[in-house]
Amino acid sequence: MATPTEHQDKKGFLNFIEKWGNRLPDPFFIFVYLAVFVVLLSWLVSSLGTTVVHPGTGEELAIQNIVSGEGIRYILAETINNFTGFAPLGLVLVMMLGIGLAERVGLMETAIKKSILNAPKSLITYAVIFTGIMGNLASDAAFILVPPLAAMVFASVGRHPLAGLAAGFAGTGAGFTANILVTGTDALLSGISTEAARAIDDTIVVTPVDNWYFMSASVIVMAIVGAIITEKLIEPRLGKYTGRADNTFEPVTKQENKGLLNAVIAGAIYVGLIALLVFLPDSPVRNEDGGIIPSPFLSGIVPIILFFFITVAVAYGITVKKITESKDVPAYMGDAIKDMSGYIVLIFAAAQFINYFNWSNLGIWLAVNSAEFLTSINMTGLPVMVGFSVLAALLNLLIFSGSAQWALMAPIFIPMFMLLDYHPAFVQLAFRIADSSTNIITPLNPYILIVLAFMREYDKKAGLGTLISMMLPYSLIFFGVWLVMMVIFALTGLPIGPGISLRM
Repeated sequence: MATPTEHQDKKGFLNFIEKWGNRLPDPFFIFVYLAVFVVLLSWLVSSLGTTVVHPGTGEELAIQNIVSGEGIRYILAETINNFTGFAPLGLVLVMMLGIGLAERVGLMETAIKKSILNAPKSLITYAVIFTGIMGNLASDAAFILVPPLAAMVFASVGRHPLAGLAAGFAGTGAGFTANILVTGTDALLSGISTEAARAIDDTIVVTPVDNWYFMSASVIVMAIVGAIITEKLIEPRLGKYTGRADNTFEPVTKQENKGLLNAVIAGAIYVGLIALLVFLPDSPVRNEDGGIIPSPFLSGIVPIILFFFITVAVAYGITVKKITESKDVPAYMGDAIKDMSGYIVLIFAAAQFINYFNWSNLGIWLAVNSAEFLTSINMTGLPVMVGFSVLAALLNLLIFSGSAQWALMAPIFIPMFMLLDYHPAFVQLAFRIADSSTNIITPLNPYILIVLAFMREYDKKAGLGTLISMMLPYSLIFFGVWLVMMVIFALTGLPIGPGISLRM
């Protein structure tokens, strides 16, 4: 295995990205500066007497000057409402109450270890990738748990531990957006998409399940693709490992196994009760025609998922004695919300920027003019969506936070694509596959340094270049396969979620 020198680590395109990306302000201040920019732009454009015709109502709208008396009154009156009424805030915090509880009592860690350690030798690679992808239920904790565990499992069966580490990091990072279950990522991004779509149609709601079919299929496809990359490209390049693998891992205990079984039983009972409620005659969670697309069931999917995670977490926690009294449950939930403090602060600034953008009518003005330009050059087909996805992938090299990047891009691109008759949930999908694929090669990913530290336990000379070169095939192939999947879903009319396809 070629080991990069110190000189190589300090030069090259990736170092250029790292150097300039590190010079970007914190995402909070990016949105503060953008809000100020929108204020000044609204003054400039409104002073030119610019108007735009709303494509939905046909009403002629003037660009509203935020520097005016009316604009200042808007800022003072709506700052709090902009924050508390921002759709992603409540969605994500509610989801984290359940997912955070499951993570705090140890259910996520046990499920991840059980998935990898019990896999047959011939299926270990697939199990690692699959577990890494599903690990995003534990949010960023999966970055710290899955790669080193995968490396130790590979070493224990005589395979190169760095191949295991690469597979674990690829599944966790490049596959971060996919899952069979609905996760906090779905709630977060759909909330931002809904806010952005309101610039065109305030009745449209992008729900957390609007990308569910596509993302569920992606788990299986990417597990297979990731395993093939590991076994056909990465492992042969690494060669035979001759070092020592002194690391050990704690096996799943009998009590944890019992807790996992009880969690599965509790979860199955809960799902059965929900299914019974859905399929009851004249069910209150079905629509007036008896269907579920749309329905109160889909619009209320977040609390349904919340109570699912609370149910399985409590069953596991009581069994392993992490929950011994009722007050333990809100205490663990409180700890989970503490970890969201940085996100809450970021959302305050992002909410102001997006709402200023919409109130000033700059968002719809930019969307209408961009859509008209693309129409004039006949760029309204699927290639423009592919191009958008490529742009999102490149931007992710400079803005690692998916929520921050989507909060930046959604107000511009969702209205524009809606005017071209693309569904906002499909635009969101094009962003998600790009953002996820490049997670593992951007030096701005804070977990890259952690994975590099794990890597050096097996190769003392490994550097950032070693890690990036090892992860690049996963990033490029994952993105390419996802683009092909997106095009197939679009051309065949397959729904990417309940009742959701390419066009509105």
